[in-house]
Amino acid sequence: MKKWNLILMSIVLLFTLSACKDAKDKVLEDGKVDKAEASDTKKDEQKEVVFSSVFPLTGKGTNDETDNRAVAVMVNNHWKARPQSGLHKADIVYEVLAEGELTRFLAIFQSEKPKIIGPVRSARDYYIELSQGYNSLFVAHGYSPEAKEILDSGTVDHLNGMDYDGNLFKRADFRKAPHNSYITYESIVKGMKKVNADETDDLNMLPFITNTASVNVKGTDAKKVTISYSGGETVGFTYQTKKKTYARSSNNEPTIDRETETPIAVTNVFIVEAPHRVIDDAGRREINLTSGGDAILIQNGVAQEISWKNENGRIVPDGGAFIPGKTWINIVPIGMKSSVKMQ
Repeated sequence: MKKWNLILMSIVLLFTLSACKDAKDKVLEDGKVDKAEASDTKKDEQKEVVFSSVFPLTGKGTNDETDNRAVAVMVNNHWKARPQSGLHKADIVYEVLAEGELTRFLAIFQSEKPKIIGPVRSARDYYIELSQGYNSLFVAHGYSPEAKEILDSGTVDHLNGMDYDGNLFKRADFRKAPHNSYITYESIVKGMKKVNADETDDLNMLPFITNTASVNVKGTDAKKVTISYSGGETVGFTYQTKKKTYARSSNNEPTIDRETETPIAVTNVFIVEAPHRVIDDAGRREINLTSGGDAILIQNGVAQEISWKNENGRIVPDGGAFIPGKTWINIVPIGMKSSVKMQ
């Protein structure tokens, strides 16, 4: 882990109970110390939890190894593919338009390894571009002509269901193609060995706020956020005050993990506008991921109007930072920011 590990080696958790803050030296009339209040006072004192490392894509402290190779998986978001599997374990999810008004997910896993991921869908060149900002092993089932050209060049470590269908990739019997291709993390590791891909990596940290105890986000109230696509799809994020996370939904249906029914919840929601252009009769797109532009960063129930930039292949806040936790990034066409509603 690079120099950021040294900076973020310790994460301090502060616990302060205001009702007991003056109890430390409280003495009863008979001269005895109130043991109950004294005990509570000890709990009020600062407690330090020291971790040996920090996960580079979540900013969370850990005593586990943090040099796992990032894995980026194309995940189907057609309504016939819901609920999906494994998204609750992703450190970062990019949601980007494919053809028409349907989005697909690029789920990036590094700190956690889900048992199964899917349904796995076909690649587009801009998803590959996003994955390489994390030097990820890229996993997909199928490809556009532009994506195939990149993958065939040998410049990207990848696994594709076109090569390993029925082997590393399995077809589920409860769904029909192309919504039924799944891969286990065990198979991903086997695939790394097959293609001689590195299984470890020394990733740079994303920009995180290091002192979360002093976080005071200012902006517009954003307890409930909706993004409306022209095709009728509505993506929602609802703030959970106690957990300080946003639960995702599609058309008011909670986004959950198929196997465990775990709700998909993230700490950061980042909505960025980027130039989109349709390039063929199939409706495939070209998306400019390097231009920078307008963005909305949503954290702790508040939305900030900021800008985004491409930093070493990663879409990040320009002048801002993420709060440690999981992150969901919606890349939308120029002008679509006006369709984002907050309350």
